[in-house]
Amino acid sequence: MRSVIPDYLAEALKSAASLTSGELADYIPELAAADPERLGAVFATVQGAVYGAGDIDTEFTIQSISKPFAYALALSDRGFDAVLARVGVEPSGEAFNEVSLESGTGRPLNPMINAGAITTHSLAGPEGLTPAARTERVIDGLSAFAGRRLRPDEAVCVSEMEHAHRNLAIAHMLRSHGILTEDPRTVVDGYTRQCSVLVTARDLAMMAATLANRGVNPLSGERVIPEPVVRQVLSVMFTCGMYDAAGDWATQVGIPAKSGVAGGLIGALPGQIGIATFSPRLDPHGNSVRGVCLFERFSSDMGLHLMGVPPAARAVVRANHVVGSGPDAVRVFQLQGGIGFAGAERVVHEAVESEPPETRVAVDLTMVYAIDDVARRMILEVTRRLTLDGHEVYLVDPESIMPDPDPGDGGRVTVVDTVEQALPSPHTADPGRSRARTYGA
Repeated sequence: MRSVIPDYLAEALKSAASLTSGELADYIPELAAADPERLGAVFATVQGAVYGAGDIDTEFTIQSISKPFAYALALSDRGFDAVLARVGVEPSGEAFNEVSLESGTGRPLNPMINAGAITTHSLAGPEGLTPAARTERVIDGLSAFAGRRLRPDEAVCVSEMEHAHRNLAIAHMLRSHGILTEDPRTVVDGYTRQCSVLVTARDLAMMAATLANRGVNPLSGERVIPEPVVRQVLSVMFTCGMYDAAGDWATQVGIPAKSGVAGGLIGALPGQIGIATFSPRLDPHGNSVRGVCLFERFSSDMGLHLMGVPPAARAVVRANHVVGSGPDAVRVFQLQGGIGFAGAERVVHEAVESEPPETRVAVDLTMVYAIDDVARRMILEVTRRLTLDGHEVYLVDPESIMPDPDPGDGGRVTVVDTVEQALPSPHTADPGRSRARTYGA
């Protein structure tokens, strides 16, 4: 059975494709040559499952999405005190390239604006590194987040340095305040190379999932940064990651996020999922028009707003076992707790991975106390696809946790009170109690 999640993503992309507003980042010649119709989206869970649709393997430059990851590396390498002494954490409410410095100290307001990111780059790695070694430390760190070796796009790097006058001016101001302690041009060159690293939407989703997974890459198992650093980075992303649109983003989407002017956009929801989208047309804030639209939909559809996510429950799939034997056997997926998107994804994953050979399959909701709308739709789609694959599907739901469970076109599910009622009639326990109801074709 094929997972339902790529189909959902494909449908979301089809809807977003009608949006043609926004402009390419034409102040950087190499970015102005991008294909404006590119569009992709990827979900990466903290368990390592990756789902995508559209242009998810098209390479583009990471740009400002590198900022939270370089900030994480600086915090890990130099410690909180050393970094906070030079870069604040207050939202600026200004565009990404504004000269937002603290009055009196010259400290950048936060690491998500260019002034803070240039400073953060200078703090990556231990003290005393050469500029080249520091840049290599940053690229190594970005690669660890992504789970594969990344490299800069030399053409973009050259193009950006030829037009880096504003960043150079910011760096000279930082040097005048003593925030930078070395040649401003050298630091800007390294920062520009950091922003020129090539990634795909798949890479970005895994990088975001590493933040969501407490700093451990879900695929490689490598701990990239310590947990206290993750909390700091996600907090700053939530309040500052979307620049002068941060307030709207926090209230409407509610996911710690970061955008880049090449069209990438990431979000990391702690304990659940990393999300990435790619679409090059930008709004006046420098954020991807289609990417923002997709994130608004994902947050609404899946209940991902940080302020609305319930506490994590125990594993949703309590057991995956067989009742009975031979042709009478029933494959039972026993679920438990409250089920939202992340829990439903585990059910989808379990069903796909199991590829149950048994004719009869039962989804047991006896120990489930709540199920939200998106999880309900995902589980019903699983039952529909199991039906289409030739299975007889039963929903064990004595408390009607899922009322009127019509699985949709081609699907068929029989609701029973006990697992035993899914067995052939000679094995049925207490047939007088049966309230079997069938929905669908």
